[in-house]
Amino acid sequence: MPGTDPSPPLALRPATEVGADPAGGTLRTVLDWCVRYLLAPHPELGRTGSVCPYTAPSLRRDLLYLVELPGVTDVARISAAVGALRDQYQRTVATLPDDEAELLTYLLVLPDVDRTDPGPLDALQARVKDEFVTEGLMVGQFHPHCANPGLWNEDFRPLRSPVPLLAVRRMLVFDLPFLTGSARHFDAWANRFAGHLPARVRSLLSHRVVPG
Repeated sequence: MPGTDPSPPLALRPATEVGADPAGGTLRTVLDWCVRYLLAPHPELGRTGSVCPYTAPSLRRDLLYLVELPGVTDVARISAAVGALRDQYQRTVATLPDDEAELLTYLLVLPDVDRTDPGPLDALQARVKDEFVTEGLMVGQFHPHCANPGLWNEDFRPLRSPVPLLAVRRMLVFDLPFLTGSARHFDAWANRFAGHLPARVRSLLSHRVVPG
């Protein structure tokens, strides 16, 4: 849960500000990747539509924010920043109406993390995911060598980005396929969204979940 003594806020910048900055640097690189890649279809995706259907409405409503941690490679420092970002996200999302809250997205850009060795970033994401999911949030890692397969094509690697980063957003009902690998994650999803499902459907879903 967010601490009672909030961490100092990170200097998040809205995508519109980053896009208008001619010297946008790494953040502009990430934003351009979002527009060129996440908003576009891909022949290996395995379905129609954009790579990430969530990104376009987030950008349209100016609810995508970016922050960069230059020079930071230590996992402990990155972990502390992730915790601060989570707390900041929860404080902000609590002030938004539901239609905006579900689009609020934070990107923590890590330009100096080793791009040839994704192990530490993958391990960090796996470690913090439990806490994020318990709080109704999703956290995902993107980097040049991300091996996570696509939902619709196991040979596609949709989470590869030019710069290492972590993305934070609110959990949505459509996130169930990302949460069936853990009973705890499924329970967190079910506690929020399964109340309107028939009991038989809930039972069928629960039997597809990996224990743990």
